[in-house]
Amino acid sequence: MMMSGFGNHFATEAVPGALPVGRNSPQRPAFGLYAEQLSGTAFTMARSENRRSWLYRLRPSAPHGAFALALDPAGNRTLPANPNRLRWDPRPLPEKPTSFHDSVMPVLWNGDPEALTGVTVSTYAATQSMGNQAFFSADGEMLIIPEQGRLRLLTEMGVIDLEPLEIALIPRGVRYRVELPDGPVRGYLCENHGAPFRLPDLGPIGSNGLANPRDFESPVAWFEDRDEPFELVQKFGGKLWTTTLPHSPFDVVAWHGNLAPVKYDLRRFNTLGTVSYDHPDPSIFTVLTSPSDTPGRANADFVIFPPRWMVAEDTFRPPWFHRNLMSEAMGLITGAYDAKAGGFSPGGLSLHNMMSAHGPDVASWQAATAADLKPHKIDGTMAFMIESCWPYRVTDWAMARAQPDYDAVWAGFPKARL
Repeated sequence: MMMSGFGNHFATEAVPGALPVGRNSPQRPAFGLYAEQLSGTAFTMARSENRRSWLYRLRPSAPHGAFALALDPAGNRTLPANPNRLRWDPRPLPEKPTSFHDSVMPVLWNGDPEALTGVTVSTYAATQSMGNQAFFSADGEMLIIPEQGRLRLLTEMGVIDLEPLEIALIPRGVRYRVELPDGPVRGYLCENHGAPFRLPDLGPIGSNGLANPRDFESPVAWFEDRDEPFELVQKFGGKLWTTTLPHSPFDVVAWHGNLAPVKYDLRRFNTLGTVSYDHPDPSIFTVLTSPSDTPGRANADFVIFPPRWMVAEDTFRPPWFHRNLMSEAMGLITGAYDAKAGGFSPGGLSLHNMMSAHGPDVASWQAATAADLKPHKIDGTMAFMIESCWPYRVTDWAMARAQPDYDAVWAGFPKARL
């Protein structure tokens, strides 16, 4: 059972009577629980922007030993921003047992976690559950996008079962571990270092459409009472740090607030489009946005390209040729993408950095140019884009694995005849 709403206030308890009534931090919480506030924004943010939740747990989260540096997961981050178009094949599943967070490999990044800007886009490919290990990021919130296999996310605030065509958003600082109920998994991870993701303003669209708040579900309270060693790993300053707890960190018996993990089914997205002519901007496919200090220019937008009807007349219907101020990282969850005839497979990734010219390949352009423009439905597909106002940099691990001939998809266009 989940609770619905995005950015609203939730309240839940795993044990009746655990949640205080009328007070956030009573002198003596029920059952001897500890009251702890988790703040995802500064205290002084406007009420509509303020994100925080009160957790009532078996132990405070503060007692733990020193964190020791475990790993720099990004490897060498000294490579300069790259104007080249790049594309990657899907990652193979690992041959040896590998847990979710041990498998995460950053591909693209921008901004600075310490300045609360930018995003890191990674892929994962795992074969085993995390066991007695928990993870949280001080650098940003985690957007998990499965492409293959189910995940079970056990968070401090409840359990989320996640499958391909669903996404989960775990706030900065919330501890969780990942179990694999059906075996190997693969997908994408976006760590948002900037302002928390929220639903975009709809403007002239009105009060309905795109992703609806009621379709975002938050988990009900649960807890573990296990007195045995747990490794606690945190992401801090782009690196992984580790310590050991003598008990499970998942000991929150009740909580209330509006800073909580949520999941969303991408199939519920209310897709809008033109019913006359011209190809609308991809901003109409925005699910979530992380604003920057400049209104209208996002630190990051999470955009999807779902099944939809195409009915525009006298129009080039696939994504057109363009150069964009925003930088585009694109992945594919299922099916085919309508602007690429080949080379872009589910689990793959592509990069078109700011002002890099891109668009359909030759085969897609030819098919769209010659098409008989009858109404038809693009079906059996789900692509996504993580668009950012900052240029993406590529990790050395990813640069060594990029497709060597991606530019060739734009070779062979005939010259226009005047």
